[in-house]
This record gives sequence, structure tokens and C-alpha cells, in this order.
Amino acid sequence: MRKLVILGGGYGGAAIANELLESGMPHDVSIVLVDRMPFQGLKTEYYALAAGTVSDLDLRVKFPVDPRLKLAYGEITDIDMENQAVMLENQDPIIYDWLVIGLGCTDRYHGIEGAQQYSTSIQTFSAARKTYALLNDVKPYGQVTIVGGGLSGVEVASELRESRPDLNIRILDRGPRVLSAFPGKLQDFVAEWFTEHQVEMRGHVSLTRLEQGVLYDGNQPDSPIYTDVTVWTAGIQPVELVQRMALPKDSQGRLMINPHHQLPAYSNVFVVGDCASLPFSPSGQAAGAQGKQIAEVLQAIWENKKPRLGKIKLKGVLGSLGKKSGFGLMGGTPILGRVPRLVKSGVLWRSKRHLG
Repeated sequence: MRKLVILGGGYGGAAIANELLESGMPHDVSIVLVDRMPFQGLKTEYYALAAGTVSDLDLRVKFPVDPRLKLAYGEITDIDMENQAVMLENQDPIIYDWLVIGLGCTDRYHGIEGAQQYSTSIQTFSAARKTYALLNDVKPYGQVTIVGGGLSGVEVASELRESRPDLNIRILDRGPRVLSAFPGKLQDFVAEWFTEHQVEMRGHVSLTRLEQGVLYDGNQPDSPIYTDVTVWTAGIQPVELVQRMALPKDSQGRLMINPHHQLPAYSNVFVVGDCASLPFSPSGQAAGAQGKQIAEVLQAIWENKKPRLGKIKLKGVLGSLGKKSGFGLMGGTPILGRVPRLVKSGVLWRSKRHLG
């Protein structure tokens, strides 16, 4: 029996497994899906878990149940590509014929002293749970600081504002304002929402050090920033295992891949999601679209055909401002208010229904 091993059951890994099981596989091929947890977590909604507006049950999606699919749980410690083996902590290696690396990302701390030690994260299910516990324990009128004014930081701040109207909430960013990578009209809309809902925004902040309850801005070294909890949303990088791989990578540390999403030196190894060097920003949507193409390539290989892949086209970006408002970018056009929030809710519902 030939074996396809998928490392990581996120958007990319789950898309590959679902596509292959739905479209059919050779009778002599089986799939092993390796993950820490016995379910997929909807990572794009971890901000709501951290803020306490949804339970973790709401963000769990069961993996497929199929005799062709085996689930393996554990911590992946290494990959031996020469011998085609995946090493698991305190378990026997898993031998593969084809491998998919879809292990996701971790926070990027940019070398800032104390950042990892004195901040909390939303990058994993367990990290988001811990962040919820910390935020939930902040006393009324306490201070929460969110580092990073991108999409994740904005969604954490707005959801937390609805969950805890008693808290003082601020966002810090190195740029001039929140969502600096988006069009000005969209930036203005989000900034107005934050002003109306009393979320403080500070731009041009260059953190140099974090301590317990204190952040230091290199631009204002004599003015410490005091906080009860610091949530880190200031960038991502591939997981540590991928960081250790001595293979060609892009400037973000993501593995270089060929047009068929394979490692150039190992054509039986595919990379999906946040670990793969793609021409657009990491997202669940991108990982899912890439996963479907990897499934096509694998089917072509098994049928001795040449893969014919089109260009991945993303539908746009959607963000939440609490449960009643939001924003989006569709084909370069900003959409603002209740409509994008409703659209995002619909996308989430369809995603849970399809993946489950």
C-alpha cells in the first residue's frame, strides 16, 4: 500500500484530504493525516475565541471519517526526506511515498527582547485559549495592548471591545495607522469605528523591549507603555521545524516550491499554506485553494498524466469589526459596514459545513 502523509490538518491539509476522498483515489493508496489535535481548528476565527465571543466548540471541525484515511496524533520533530520518514515524539516514524508539509506558522518577534516571554498569542488553538483566559482575568478598567495593526490585530481589538466594554484597549503599530496595507478609505472606516468605540490607536511605535506589564518604544524611550495583557499580532513566520530545514527559502523564510507546489529537490514532497512561498499573503483562503491544486497534481501523478493547473485567484479579503460591522476588499474595491460582516459569516458557515 502506497502512502500519502499530510502533516497538518489546517485549511490546506484538510482541503487536500477532502478533495482526494471525494474525487477518488487508486485502491493501493492511503492517506495518513498527522495533527496535534483530533479536529481542525478554524484559525481565521481564533480572534473570537481569544476575545470570548465564541467557544472553542464553535471553531472545531471534525476530520473526515473514511477507511482510506488514517488519523495520527502527535508532535512532529523532524522529517528525513532521504529516507522518506516523518519523526514523531515518542512514536515510531511514519514512512511515506508522498508528503505534504502544511504545518502552518508561528509568531515573528523581530528580535525584540522579551516579546515572546511577555506577550500572548492567537496563532494556535491552545494559544488562543490561553489568551482568552488571560484577557478574561483582566480586572474592570484594566489595560489590554495589542501589538500589530494588521487584520488580526484589528479583529482582536474590535471583538474584545464587544466582549469587554469595561476594558481599556489600545493597538500599537510601526506604521502610521491601522491596516496600513489597505486602501485609505478602508483605513478611515476602521479608524472611525475604533474612535467611536474608544479603542486607542498609536502609530509609529517601534518596540525595543517588553517586560512584565511594560513595553518600551524606541521612539519615546522615556515614556514606558503600561499594560495588563499584551496580545502579539505583529507578524508570522513558518514553524520552527521548517525554519531548521536547509532548503531554499524566500525572504519570509517560506520554502520555495515549483509551479506544482513541490520542493524542487524532492518532487514527492509538497508544501501548502503558510510554509510555502506564494505570490500573496498567507491566508486560509490561499491555503485551501493551493490544497485543491495539490490534490489535482497527485491525481495526475497517480494516473500518469501531466498536471494542468490554472492560476490561483483569490476572491478578496474580509474582516470583522465585532459582530455587526466589517470591511472587505473585493477586486481592489473596499466594501464597508454590515454587508461584508454578513458575507464573512456566510463564508464561515459554508466552510464549516464543507469541511465537516
